[in-house]
Amino acid sequence: MASHSTDTLALMELAIQQAKDALQFLEVPVGCVIVQDGKAIASGRNRTSETRNATRHAEMEAIDILLEQWQRDGLSELEIAEKFSQCSLYVTCEPCIMCAAALSILGIKEVYYGCANDKFGGCGSILSLHLQSSSEQPHGGAKGFTCTGGVMASEAVSLLRSFYEQGNPNAPKPHRPLARQATD
Repeated sequence: MASHSTDTLALMELAIQQAKDALQFLEVPVGCVIVQDGKAIASGRNRTSETRNATRHAEMEAIDILLEQWQRDGLSELEIAEKFSQCSLYVTCEPCIMCAAALSILGIKEVYYGCANDKFGGCGSILSLHLQSSSEQPHGGAKGFTCTGGVMASEAVSLLRSFYEQGNPNAPKPHRPLARQATD
């Protein structure tokens, strides 16, 4: 097991708390914080069911808080980009492909995550969007970022397991009957 600094663990603990909040709202328990100069400046939790919007992942919630605040403060696009390049993101589960692409385009400096996302991970599990730069992307703008996984992974997995073991009450009803188990 990799050892992580006390600061890294304390910041991931804030993300874990956001994931616990998501779980209380019957959301997939993923939470995050965005950090600048060692201080959490925004946080987010999954809100896809609550908002009925599949894009409302924890990372997008935190990003939107900062975008709104910085735009209200009168910052230009260039100034906002500079601010994101000084930020780190701590999230309980590896960012999905959508979130990893957004983080790359925004130019976030680095991401620390808990457990891998074997179905939708955009930071190495499925795609490695954190490694891509503008020259590799047809639309340009992607900057790439460093990633460190496995920070408090067992805590993140435990939250996800507790959610899926109880059953997702917000999951759509299957269109086909589930396969019956064979009996002897």
